[in-house]
Amino acid sequence: MSRLDEMAAARRRSEAVARMRDLARSGPGGGGPAARSGPPVERCDICHTTLPDDHRHMLHLVDRRIICSCEACWALYSGNPEYRPTGMRTVWLDGFDCDEETWSAFRVPIGLAFFMRSTVTGTVVAFYPSPAGATESELALEAWAALVARNPVLEHLDTDAEALVVNRLADPPQYAIIPIDHCYALVGLIKSRWEGISGGGAIEQAVPEFFAGIQARAVNASQALR
Repeated sequence: MSRLDEMAAARRRSEAVARMRDLARSGPGGGGPAARSGPPVERCDICHTTLPDDHRHMLHLVDRRIICSCEACWALYSGNPEYRPTGMRTVWLDGFDCDEETWSAFRVPIGLAFFMRSTVTGTVVAFYPSPAGATESELALEAWAALVARNPVLEHLDTDAEALVVNRLADPPQYAIIPIDHCYALVGLIKSRWEGISGGGAIEQAVPEFFAGIQARAVNASQALR
């Protein structure tokens, strides 16, 4: 049996297990009390099997959306040209060099954004949060090149899989490299808590909490490059 056949068989087994679990929860009629009263079940966006809390993610490269994935689909689709597995590392960038002039060249209207190398556009794309979700802006290559020259750690940024996340709302500003799905999680968190015109609690509480979590689990740049 080829590796592709093995992965397809694994996906079929996971689907069968998921159907049996659903049946056990809801009873033979499919609509028992457990099915109606339980919390929403998270499912694989590809095969729809149920997922554990610590499941895998992939980025859909064209739609730029995060795909929740079971282990079988993650293995089967990781080499697909439409998908890219999200990154794994979290790196806190102490001493990151980005002065006001360098930052203004990006023309990002707020001091909170993440930057991703994109194979689809062949450029670096900036995203910043808004009440509607992530707002996208392609960067001038000269501006990004100037930032990389000041901070060579960015040369190792994994295309489509991870991003530089910037919080210039903090004093001092905070910078880190994190998996791309964590960036979208920040956008979703802010969107869910956004209040009024300026964001209110979304900016004042959610952002500091998010970056505190990043710093707590991150390694520093020197450790990441060993």
